[in-house]
Amino acid sequence: MRALTKTIICLALSLSISIPASAAEKFITIGTANELGVYYPAGGAICRLVKRGIKEHGIKCFVRATSGSVYNLKALNKGDLDLALAQTDWINSARKGEGEFASIGQNKKLRTVFSLHTEAFTIIAREDSGIRTTRDLMGKRIGVGNDGSGMRATAQSFIKAEGWTKASFSAFRELKPSEQVGALCSGEVDAVFFTTGHPNGRTQETTNKCKTRLIPVQGKEIDKLLKEQPYYYRITLPAGMYPGTPDPVQTFGVKAALVTSAKVDDEIIYQTVKAVFDNLENFKTLHPVFASLDKERMVTEGIIAPLHPGALRYYQEAGLIK
Repeated sequence: MRALTKTIICLALSLSISIPASAAEKFITIGTANELGVYYPAGGAICRLVKRGIKEHGIKCFVRATSGSVYNLKALNKGDLDLALAQTDWINSARKGEGEFASIGQNKKLRTVFSLHTEAFTIIAREDSGIRTTRDLMGKRIGVGNDGSGMRATAQSFIKAEGWTKASFSAFRELKPSEQVGALCSGEVDAVFFTTGHPNGRTQETTNKCKTRLIPVQGKEIDKLLKEQPYYYRITLPAGMYPGTPDPVQTFGVKAALVTSAKVDDEIIYQTVKAVFDNLENFKTLHPVFASLDKERMVTEGIIAPLHPGALRYYQEAGLIK
């Protein structure tokens, strides 16, 4: 009897080991950003679409709120995240091991899944600050993004391009997205810097709450920056998008992209891409900044790191890439 029991146990263990990996549950986590930004709802939308097919692929998707692009890319490198949303300028830095990533070194396993919307570097100034151009910012009190965020890093690129330092301002405050509206409208700072897709709720809230204006970001310094860094794009925000800004506003920006690691299973990435691209019209309704998304541009623009093999497989099957 004992021998028979032992045989049954061994057989059961053998059967459990032989279960195909595709039949087992898989868990993925997407790093996003603060709940008030665009990345968090974008990650949530991706996860909801992935979960629709859970009976077929067994993938459970979770969203993690983070401080943004720089944190996400570092966490992805360490294996703490499976996928991450990030700005293309910081994807470039992470891939090359430059700037914020110099101490880590090159992330040679960084891979792109697809790009999303364009994000504009945005400066909002109080109407009574006297700020009308970027040159007027010198000597003023400014608020930039919190440490570890892509918006903070893009602000630093802008400041460096202009030939300025922290000392160029009378106050240089690190502010979380949730703190920027209050700081600007209460008069604690004269202007705030951030990078985001437009239109968005935070900018709408700010421009409705107090008298402000969006400041154009242009000039020979910005021309040079765009020439040197091809992951930056010229952007024009339409006239009248927000109160206080009746004219079009010129600025620059980056693409947002979903990235992963070469270590992540091809089937997981394939199913993630399939979930989004097979339901793109639904995805585009989930936030105003997604309205202009186009499948062809999502696989050709903002692709800084190589495409993940799982993503490439879907694009080839769909005829998006030959």
